[in-house]
Amino acid sequence: MAIMGTGGVGGYFGTRLALAGHDVQFIARGRHLDAIRAQGLTVRSPLGDMHLPHPAITDRPADIGPVDVVLLGVKLWDTETAAQAIRPLVGPGTAVISLQNGVVKDEMLRAALGDAAVVGGVCYIAATIEAPGVIAHSGTLQKLVFGEYGGQRTPRVEAFRQACEQAGIEAVVSEDIARAIWEKFVFLVGLSGATASTRCALGPVRSHPASRRLLLTLMAEAVAVGRAEGVALPPDYAEDRLRFCDQLPADMTASMLRDLLQGHRLELPWLSGDVSRRGALRGVATPYNSAVADILALHVQPG
Repeated sequence: MAIMGTGGVGGYFGTRLALAGHDVQFIARGRHLDAIRAQGLTVRSPLGDMHLPHPAITDRPADIGPVDVVLLGVKLWDTETAAQAIRPLVGPGTAVISLQNGVVKDEMLRAALGDAAVVGGVCYIAATIEAPGVIAHSGTLQKLVFGEYGGQRTPRVEAFRQACEQAGIEAVVSEDIARAIWEKFVFLVGLSGATASTRCALGPVRSHPASRRLLLTLMAEAVAVGRAEGVALPPDYAEDRLRFCDQLPADMTASMLRDLLQGHRLELPWLSGDVSRRGALRGVATPYNSAVADILALHVQPG
């Protein structure tokens, strides 16, 4: 396996797979790469800390050659560049599984690598780079959902599920991966748009009638766009996700708010911005997501 982007997500799942005895090749860059080469890769987690003293790591994917599975964990703006970089990793049966946010990711990967290489994927985890060479996992949730577009349970998907199971990773094979990706997208569009535009955590957002309406409507617009694209989302899925939001910790925020406060680049064009773009193409009104995209547009590129 190859981990393209050894950040919080790729670093966590890659470390678990490597410790379970699987041949995992990590790809990283900069200070993070240098620290891992010098000190190994460390994961701090409530489920137990992990350490790989000498992981196989490079900044040159072409040096690895074809693999069975590529897990893609780069930021969305790096997707096209990463897709070109991993071409030498992709053989006839390779599964490229993106663990990124958004719904446009696999469209970009299929355009670069072909339909056959791409297996849909969703991850559920809170993990970040705490320091070069160190991944911090918050909470106990660590789950992968993946599957072939079309729903076939192929040998490569089943083999990866078994590898995850051996590594102690909760893994589910989905027969409708497009819906699973959109389900996470709907929630993330609401959480990121509402918390970033208000600069508040989820608790205050869901407690005030106006910001609660903002949260719900951002999700409802995403549902409407997904249904217009043929995704089997229930009509009341936004209301379902709002009830889910009511069960979450009050201090929860989206990574987009944290990026905004730290002056980092935002994934906004691939979240609310993508809902707005897709809505315009499908004739679906998305005034709330379009407003969030406009409000935060000045902060997409730092400086």
